[in-house]
Amino acid sequence: MGLIAKELNLADSPREVVRRQYLASAAGDLEALRATLAPDVEWTEMAGFPLAGTYRTPTGVTSGVMERLGQDWADWTAHDDRYVVEGENVVVLARYSATHRATGKAMKVRVAHHFIVRGGLIVRFEQFVDTALVRDAASA
Repeated sequence: MGLIAKELNLADSPREVVRRQYLASAAGDLEALRATLAPDVEWTEMAGFPLAGTYRTPTGVTSGVMERLGQDWADWTAHDDRYVVEGENVVVLARYSATHRATGKAMKVRVAHHFIVRGGLIVRFEQFVDTALVRDAASA
C-alpha cells in the first residue's frame, strides 16, 4: 500500500499514469485503477481473448475485465516490463501470468499494451496477446 501511495503522488506524465494503473491492478485496488481512467475511456481486449470486446467507463472496465479475470484466474498478474513512450502514446511490453481456476493450468504469455493518456488519464487501451496460449490454459 505504501508503494502505491508514493506512486500516486508522482506527476501525471503518461508513463506514470500507466504505471499507476499496473500497480493498482497488481494490488487488486480497483478504486485506484479506476482513478487512472477517463470517464469516457475505451478499453479494448483483443479478439480471441476470453473477454474480447471494448469496455467503456472506469466501472465498466473494472467490472467487465478485472473482476472477471479474478473470478476465472488465480493470481492474474500483468507484469509491466518495458515502456516505450512518445507523447500521449505509451506502449508497454508485458507478461501475463495466472492459473485458470477451472482447469488448474498455469499460463505465461507475452503481451503488448497500447495506452493513450490525455490530461493525466487513460483515454484508450488496446491489448495485443497470443490468444491461443490463453485459450489453451482455459481449455480442459
